[in-house]
Amino acid sequence: MKIDGVPYRTIWPAADGRTVEIIDQRHLPHAFVVARLETVDEAARAIREMWVRGAPLIGATAAYGLALALRADPADASLASAYERLFATRPTAVNLRWALDRMRAVLAPLPPASRAGRAWAEAAAIADEDVAICRAIGGNGAALIRDVAARRGPGAVVNVLTHCNAGWLATVDWGTALAPIYVAHEEGIAVHVWVDETRPRNQGASITAWELGRHGVPHTVVVDNVGGHLMQHGRVDLCIVGTDRTTATGDVCNKIGTYLKALAAHDNGVPFYVALPSPTIDWTVEDGVREIPIEERDPAEVTALTGRTADGRIETVTLTPDGSPAANWAFDVTPARLVTGLVTERGVCPASREGLRSLFPEASAQAAQ
Repeated sequence: MKIDGVPYRTIWPAADGRTVEIIDQRHLPHAFVVARLETVDEAARAIREMWVRGAPLIGATAAYGLALALRADPADASLASAYERLFATRPTAVNLRWALDRMRAVLAPLPPASRAGRAWAEAAAIADEDVAICRAIGGNGAALIRDVAARRGPGAVVNVLTHCNAGWLATVDWGTALAPIYVAHEEGIAVHVWVDETRPRNQGASITAWELGRHGVPHTVVVDNVGGHLMQHGRVDLCIVGTDRTTATGDVCNKIGTYLKALAAHDNGVPFYVALPSPTIDWTVEDGVREIPIEERDPAEVTALTGRTADGRIETVTLTPDGSPAANWAFDVTPARLVTGLVTERGVCPASREGLRSLFPEASAQAAQ
């Protein structure tokens, strides 16, 4: 996608052919910073501390992290150690495990001398496949926006509400939930996005709004709790969100607050779609509420806020009284019954075991073995 007319990906091999560069998202929206990852420890830190975030991008970064480890030391012990180090960084997004398992399956049978080059090529393939998958999600999801525009008539604006950031900055390119919006925008459809601020960490206000603005998509930032009000007054045509893990039965785990948006959409008859690449489906999990591990992050993300002052300084301020404890659950699970449909690279399906199997019969059969 584009930043002020210049196309970028979120992660790419550096010009030296031995390291990786990323958009360091900690600095957005106030500064655009490119960071270089040279070791597996730096890749693990980038994932854990959210220099990169979003399930697909976490997976791609982990793949490159494993490649960096094997470039330094291709031995069996190095492969095993790097796998565990990267796997421990974030517990909820299943793409992390998927990418590491794929890399290990390809690399473990090879003699150590052959691993480094193959690891680099496989990580690049994972990144390229993510771009293709997200572009296909965009095409399939844009049909939903196109249908609304056709019903509304010429000149009508289609209003989409999204939560957190599932745009191109959460993937390698295009995004998941925002990919249909980008495709519709480039088709000339009048689309407007309600952007939840998404506390804590404010990924909507800081990242979604930034990337939509840089790409020229009309949008408005709203506080998290305004979504129900907008839906009650007919100002949301559909909701599209992303997911960090989707169960075999269609439950979706996404940024905390997604469940509440789904409840509001259900109460107001607003379609609620979840956009996901197939590596985000965890075929081993049946009940998302009880089986998906929910990451609990630093309470400081709740008690403090970082922003730019009127004179241009970046400052962190405390929001809560001294001594007040805080809890920070990062994700919640939306039951499949509240999801209108799942938007994947192979099409749109019901949020159910049967729906997912209809699009990915080979994956579900393999998981059952």
